[in-house]
Amino acid sequence: MPKTILTADDSASVRQMVGFTLREAGYDVVEAVDGRDALGKLNGSPVNMLITDLNMPNLDGIELIRQVRAQPRFKFMPIIMLTTESQDSKKQEGRAAGATGWIVKPFKPEQLVAVAKKVLG
Repeated sequence: MPKTILTADDSASVRQMVGFTLREAGYDVVEAVDGRDALGKLNGSPVNMLITDLNMPNLDGIELIRQVRAQPRFKFMPIIMLTTESQDSKKQEGRAAGATGWIVKPFKPEQLVAVAKKVLG
């Protein structure tokens, strides 16, 4: 059974590209338009991994990660930040919130698939 990856990004084109890349690699993908949408979808279906943007309306990536990590069943789920932000301070903030890894946009499709395979086993 394929693993399910939830992507949260307010950019439709990024969601499309991430979704296409991961589906081509054999994953099921659930798309969310922002952090609040992602939280709702996490509670609706089994998800094996979360890929989130940092800067989003309603609920940003850092706060999304904090709220996800606050739920015991998501304590060990891999969470990857996929963002244009590359400053060390932002990465530290992401790690402190519970991010597993960080990919800077624009990303290479094979890089995204390699990270998914690595953290999902």
